[in-house]
Amino acid sequence: MEAIKIIPERKQIDWEYDEEADVLYLSFGKPRSSIGIDMGEGLIVRYDENRGEVTGLTVIGVRTAVIEALQQKGKRKKRMAQRRQ
Repeated sequence: MEAIKIIPERKQIDWEYDEEADVLYLSFGKPRSSIGIDMGEGLIVRYDENRGEVTGLTVIGVRTAVIEALQQKGKRKKRMAQRRQ
C-alpha cells in the first residue's frame, strides 16, 4: 500500500465556515486541486492524488452535530444527577 501524507510538513491551516450550508472547510496549505473522499457522517477528506497528500477536510453539518452532542451530554448529566438522588 502506498504511503499517504496526512500533513507532511507544518502548514498553515485556513478555514472557512458557510453558515447557510452549515459546512466547515479546512485547507492545509494553499488550496489546490483535490478529490473528495467521503468518510461518512459528514466528513470529506480532500486528497491530492499527484502528491499523495491530504489537502484538507470538509465537515458537513458541523453546527447541527455540535448542538446534538451538547444536548446528549446535557441529557446524560441530568440522568446521572437523578440517579444520585
